[in-house]
Amino acid sequence: MTAKRSPDSIADATCLHRRNFLKLGVFAAASLLAAPAFAKIGPLRDRPLAFYNMHTGESLRTDYWAAGRYIPEGLAEINYILRDHRTNEVKAIDPSLLDLLYALRLNLGSRQAFHIISGYRSPATNAFLHAHSNGVATHSLHMDGMAADIFLPDRSLHTLRAAAVELGRGGVGYYPASNFVHVDVGRVRYW
Repeated sequence: MTAKRSPDSIADATCLHRRNFLKLGVFAAASLLAAPAFAKIGPLRDRPLAFYNMHTGESLRTDYWAAGRYIPEGLAEINYILRDHRTNEVKAIDPSLLDLLYALRLNLGSRQAFHIISGYRSPATNAFLHAHSNGVATHSLHMDGMAADIFLPDRSLHTLRAAAVELGRGGVGYYPASNFVHVDVGRVRYW
């Protein structure tokens, strides 16, 4: 036997369907805006990244993604080169930050290594920098492995910043006096 639905429950269900449809539409629109920036990546394409750590002089070129999955050895190598150079502490770098850097490199057409000013920061390093600088947050996303301060030798800082803003995938800070751009995978914001 089929239960009869009241007019109120039918109206509520219609409203719920309409809301879900609107949410889906907003999600689809947001996906389309981000799609051009990430269209070049492709799910099965290998993703190499290269880094030069400005403080340690170390270089790395590695694939961190291949055959549709993250490569643990590549991630470990990246975690190490992006470690806190002051304390030598290593923390896992958020893979979405690596995807952001990869998309940024593709969009800029650069084959140069990202020069790293700061990757992971330990709580002790972040507290020290916060106490001695106006531009360091109390709880920086660097402490979560979700941010990097970078530059590319073959691109201007202005071009690097513009490309990062175009991606719309997190925070972008512009520091021309210190010669770097901050990128993170937190909420979208610019400074």
